[in-house]
Amino acid sequence: MPTTYLDFEKPVADLESKLIELKKLAETTQVDVSEAVARLEDSIIQLRQDTAQNLTRWQRVQLSRHPDRPYTLDYIELMCEEFIELHGDRTVRDDPAMVGGFCNMDGQTVMVIGQQKGRNTKQRQQRNFGMANPEGYRKALRLMLLAQKFNKPIVTLIDTPGAFPGLEAEERGQGEAIARNLKEMFMLKVPVVCVVIGEGASGGALGIAIGDRVLMLENTWYSVISPENCSTILWRSWNFKEQAAEAMKITAKDMQMARLVDGIVEEPLGGAHLDHKTMAETLKKTILGHIKELQQLTPEERINQRIDKFCAMGVFSE
Repeated sequence: MPTTYLDFEKPVADLESKLIELKKLAETTQVDVSEAVARLEDSIIQLRQDTAQNLTRWQRVQLSRHPDRPYTLDYIELMCEEFIELHGDRTVRDDPAMVGGFCNMDGQTVMVIGQQKGRNTKQRQQRNFGMANPEGYRKALRLMLLAQKFNKPIVTLIDTPGAFPGLEAEERGQGEAIARNLKEMFMLKVPVVCVVIGEGASGGALGIAIGDRVLMLENTWYSVISPENCSTILWRSWNFKEQAAEAMKITAKDMQMARLVDGIVEEPLGGAHLDHKTMAETLKKTILGHIKELQQLTPEERINQRIDKFCAMGVFSE
């Protein structure tokens, strides 16, 4: 069970609290309450289903940031074997906000790269809250080119509130590093599968999100700006973030309808934070399925389809 409940999860939290009390009562009094427990468990499942079907866009943003949600290293641990992390951009330093390396995924060697947030204050400071510096994007590109050298598929896991906006990052070429990644990823000769596992904000996300397949988990968002910052710009206040999220249409369903992503990966009932293992198994199966499909194409076919797909975005006729 989750250690943290969001505001809209309070009715579920109340029922689960009653369930825990009922089970404790059964243990202490040796009274058979199995029927009551079963009814309560059914009620919890039904309430979670009703909640999931009526989530607002802002609530999905909240779920994408849930503190118990699995991060990149969690997925790597659950999906991969023999993960060998590779460090450094060979220019300045290693960026802990961007992790990557070769691993074995059910017999398929892949290069997995992703942004990593932290679980506690110390880790968040170390990982810079998942906001990569230029070195992170240059490290990601170095690893992608290494994967291409050995003809191995690339998987990127996107979860960032944006690239680090500090002065030092701009001085070291933040914009150039992201732009170079965009250019180079279009021309990669190996299959590339990109997955938004949490927040997909701005160029910080896009810097590792040019792929043959771009997927989103069910409770994630992908946009040029966060609802809070959009609200700040338009209304001079964060208080309109819910309205901003609705207007921006940033959820996985919105992105798929706009043909900006290629698919949605279903999460366990209630969200990925409730069942890391099941979520990882579902994601691994989905990734391997797409890699198998992409491996049937020649490098030239993949590159041409990749370019055509992104060039078609935003095109409309009157």
